[in-house]
Amino acid sequence: MAKGTLVDRIAAMNLEQKLAELKRRDELAEAGGGAERREREHKQGKMSARERIEFLLDEGTFEETDKFVTHRCTDFGMDENKIFGDGFVTGYGRVEGRLIFVFAQDFTVFGGSLSETNASKIVKIMDMAMRVGAPVIGLNDSGGARIQEGVMSLAGYADIFLRNTLASGVVPQISAIMGPCAGGAVYSPAITDFILMVDKTSYMFITGPDVIKAVTHEEVSKAELGGAETHNSKSGVAHFMAHDDAECLSMVRELLSFVPSNNLEDPPRKACTDPVDRVEEKLDTLVPAESTMPYDIKDAINLVVDDNYFFEVQEHYAKNIVVGFARLNGRPVGIVANQPNFLAGVLDISASIKGARFVRFCDCFNIPLITFEDVPGFLPGVTQEHGGIITHGAKLLFAFAEATVPKITVITRKAYGGAYCVMASKHIRTDVNYAWPTAEIAVMGPEGAVNIVYKRELDKSQNFEKDRAAKIEEFRDRFANPYIAAERGFVDAVIQPRDTRKKLIQALEMLDSKRDKNPAKKHGNIPL
Repeated sequence: MAKGTLVDRIAAMNLEQKLAELKRRDELAEAGGGAERREREHKQGKMSARERIEFLLDEGTFEETDKFVTHRCTDFGMDENKIFGDGFVTGYGRVEGRLIFVFAQDFTVFGGSLSETNASKIVKIMDMAMRVGAPVIGLNDSGGARIQEGVMSLAGYADIFLRNTLASGVVPQISAIMGPCAGGAVYSPAITDFILMVDKTSYMFITGPDVIKAVTHEEVSKAELGGAETHNSKSGVAHFMAHDDAECLSMVRELLSFVPSNNLEDPPRKACTDPVDRVEEKLDTLVPAESTMPYDIKDAINLVVDDNYFFEVQEHYAKNIVVGFARLNGRPVGIVANQPNFLAGVLDISASIKGARFVRFCDCFNIPLITFEDVPGFLPGVTQEHGGIITHGAKLLFAFAEATVPKITVITRKAYGGAYCVMASKHIRTDVNYAWPTAEIAVMGPEGAVNIVYKRELDKSQNFEKDRAAKIEEFRDRFANPYIAAERGFVDAVIQPRDTRKKLIQALEMLDSKRDKNPAKKHGNIPL
């Protein structure tokens, strides 16, 4: 008994020592670069890596992986400077009860720089996310590749790029840029589905202001070169702009509520208290009587969708097209709409790319597409032609034609020329096509058509303006209306605008069991 008691006491002592060691390591790992550096980040308006994860995930659900990993670099005195976790916090948790994998770069540890070992931490959770079918969220705040490790850190980036590519279209990938992201580091977010940036504290660029000044002699600030406003309004690299970390992470949670966990699942539905047959009389007078007068297509969207709530994507970029998420009878849908309030809703290079990217995301993840069409055509001009509007416009055409999810189009007013074909017309496998009575479907607008068709007759006219106006009205009545297309079956129904919500929901319910597929092939060759 005495011997047994001694053994038990020794074992208990060893257990206490082991538990104490575990606690010590936990504390060191969670301390990151220390309280002083964390406070410095707080003064800049930034959360710490762990605070970001805690805010993003449901309370108490985070399970950390590879907490005690350290780097293997022995050069430049690095072997004497090791910190548990090596500057990256990785793991998994829940958002509204759904499994999510996440990594956060900790700028307080070696500037959040990427090393061979912390890259392997990201690779591990990405591989696991692919196996179990769960989204991956990256919270980026890094000084880039760890210079001391040379090619090993570059290899780490390439390993991540490969996983981003393989996971594309399989699980949703979202990147929140919450600090610096420069050099090769920007290509991982660029491959992911959505990029969010925080105003004033985040930036992305391939080469920084100092390098640009040395090479091209251009002087530019970090914010002007690659800040949140720049990438949201000018380059189109980013999809959302937040005012602070909290808003950014809230946006991530909101975005996740519209998308499934993987490509084999349907988007998560929510209970709907908004009447399915709600009638909106305002829609009857939304489109102006004068066809050249603008109106806001977002008014139509908001009046039709559940609870008048539209979650817009890339709000500040290519404003002549509107894309985003909403719900109809609780079912998430992707919305693509021409915006008559900006550039008359024409399709140009930027709008085509923006629309195509969004359409392809929705098709990847089984999200039905609703198109509101009011498009006078493609933007003419030397700049557009030399910029490749033919190729870029074809991207949107390719995306809509390739998509196999339920597709429904509502023509509110203009549907002219090739743009009519591109904007989810019946001819490219759109399932249900509606038109409002105000719809004008033609090769071109009446004004331009009359100038061509009746040119000789008008040249001989004694009262040119009066005769031309009469011909325009005649052309509009005969050709620029929805009924000729309806007679051909290119429009399934001409509906009262007030009934649009009910009609869309009925069509979605009918298409609920839609099964469509493309011909067997490795992949298509979208015009890039």
